[in-house]
Amino acid sequence: MLVAGLALTALVLGAQPFPSQAMVVVAVVLLITARFCLIRLGITQSRATALALMLPLLLAWACWLGQPRPGPLDPVRLLASAGSFDRSSRLPLRSSLEGRLLSDSRLLRDSSFVADSCRALLAVNRINGLPRHGRSEVQLRPCPQLLQQGWRIRVHGQLRAPALGPHSLLPGPAERLQQQGSWSQFWGDQVEVLQRPWTPIADARRQVALRLQQLAGPRSGGLLAALVLGRAQVDLPLDLVKSFRVAGLSHALAASGFHLSVLLGASLGIARLLPRPFRLTFAATALISFLMLAGPQPSVVRAVLMGSTVLLINEGGGRSRPLGVLLATLVLMLLVNPAWARSIGFQLSAAATAGLVVTAGPLEQAFSKRLPTWLRGLAPALAVPLAAIVWTLPLQIVHFGSTPVYALLANLLAAPLLVLLTLSAMALAWLCLLLPAGLLTPLLNWISWPIQQLAGLLIALVRWICTWPMAQLFTGHPQPWLVLLLVLGLLPWLVTGLRHWRHWGVVALLVCSLSQAVVQMGDGFVVVHQRSRQWLLARHRGRAVLVSTHGDGRSCWQARRLSEAFGHVRLDWAMVLDPVASEAASCWRNLAHTVLAEHQGVMPLQVGQRLVSPGLEVRPIAAAEQSLQLRAGRLRWHLLPTRQAYWSWRDRQGLDGMERQPIVKSEGLTGVWLGFVPTSLERRWLLQHTAGRLWVSGRASGSLSMVASAF
Repeated sequence: MLVAGLALTALVLGAQPFPSQAMVVVAVVLLITARFCLIRLGITQSRATALALMLPLLLAWACWLGQPRPGPLDPVRLLASAGSFDRSSRLPLRSSLEGRLLSDSRLLRDSSFVADSCRALLAVNRINGLPRHGRSEVQLRPCPQLLQQGWRIRVHGQLRAPALGPHSLLPGPAERLQQQGSWSQFWGDQVEVLQRPWTPIADARRQVALRLQQLAGPRSGGLLAALVLGRAQVDLPLDLVKSFRVAGLSHALAASGFHLSVLLGASLGIARLLPRPFRLTFAATALISFLMLAGPQPSVVRAVLMGSTVLLINEGGGRSRPLGVLLATLVLMLLVNPAWARSIGFQLSAAATAGLVVTAGPLEQAFSKRLPTWLRGLAPALAVPLAAIVWTLPLQIVHFGSTPVYALLANLLAAPLLVLLTLSAMALAWLCLLLPAGLLTPLLNWISWPIQQLAGLLIALVRWICTWPMAQLFTGHPQPWLVLLLVLGLLPWLVTGLRHWRHWGVVALLVCSLSQAVVQMGDGFVVVHQRSRQWLLARHRGRAVLVSTHGDGRSCWQARRLSEAFGHVRLDWAMVLDPVASEAASCWRNLAHTVLAEHQGVMPLQVGQRLVSPGLEVRPIAAAEQSLQLRAGRLRWHLLPTRQAYWSWRDRQGLDGMERQPIVKSEGLTGVWLGFVPTSLERRWLLQHTAGRLWVSGRASGSLSMVASAF
């Protein structure tokens, strides 16, 4: 068990994007730790050394296979050869690209794209008639038809490098595509379908999703389809996905062990009186059909491998050890594909399953002892979700910067509905696949009404939970050492063998919570840019305000991502400097309590006016057109969004050379932000006359914090 755990640790760490020097340190520490632990267990020194030496090899294996990198014939190499490789690179002439679609095309609902545009991932075979091998995301504007997985197509357009996210906490297309093994985008305007091969599995998924959505509507039908296929195979409304996430029921939409356990349990229940070969046949059919319909996602593969292993052991008369089966499954998966270690779905699935295996049993016993007699039947229903929630808590904070507050109660209320709906949806899926359309339609019309009502009831329950006060706790993204401290503080409470360390666990949890609270309550400025768009987030004692140079929907969407990434549900106020009208007024109103936007009919601030909330203030600078001063606690910044504002502010100083004290120092400012790229002469002048931090549009995004003023 210990060896499997150490091997899993080596594979997981090897797949992370650590620098080479850090990877060497990790290998040495892992080697020493493993040898020490093995010797403490009574293993001879020579054998312990031999086993420990395997860990750096596993680390190197995961590093070699798990680190994403483009191949020599990847389309992105054409961008690198066309000139210096940067995020604005593209082939200068129109190109043609041929390949096979790896997914159905999906309409883009992002406001930054034109209407009726779509995208799909393509396995590239040729570019301009020359052989190529790799993946590229095709974006068609407009999308003439919805393309289907498996089709061979030829697209005409331009090859580009996807844009990086504007901030480390705001991943963009480049980060999203890298997780899919793609480093390029192809923006096309013409597409030809070269071949439509037979794709029975993709056709089956498409048929199930389409029939269920036709039967129960896009929301209820989409929910039913997600319970069978998983969210990755179904295009669900974004507000529905967000509601399930806020309520703590995201696992219901992601194909995972829960869905397989329901399907496998029903199959074995039907076949329980049959001989063992027939029981195994029923179970194998359930496992294979689930894998084929949901696709080889990491969480699905883990569930199928674990389910089949436990089933074979139990049917063979043996007794399985769930933790050993879990560790062996995870090690096998990462040996085959180490890149899965970076998948959020894999991490959440593994952590939740570990919680069920290690902690659910002791929790159930504790609940059974402490609950009143008439409530002891709820012990399993409480223990299972609570174990999964606590084990996945560090991952939720790391990846999402938030956690659902009512997740335990939501799972308790929704569990009966989820079981009934999952069984019903799977039964409907089989009917959609096996029955002809002429017989299927009247049958579904007869049996669909109660299922549709159950789906609507679950959606209503989820939306109701989302309206509860503080339904989602925004913690922000803590530093890695705080996450490690959180894990160390939770382990004594989750593993019964470590219960004698619980007093230290309480100390670790308190230190972790207080440290993150100090960071969240401190003063800070966050400056983010993306092409011509700029955002400034000012923070003070848990409150935040925003200044944005643009007021379109894309800017508002990015502003919401920024505020939530730093742990702010709603801003005190937002100032939009864009005078051009847009259709995003409702978005800005939902983002902040007060919105000052000229394009929404609100006049800009005049000299002597201020926009104020406790500790946060913005005001125009007298005699400096378009210039603003933004204050967050002790931090004060000058905002010069245009070159005209810079000239006006510079002329206001009345400087005649290098003799006067720096402006920032004399006015007590922290720094100056420019909304434009200055010339070399302007930059030299600013560096000579400003003693604070200088932020320039078009340079790297960043942040400045001062936590000392939190209390």
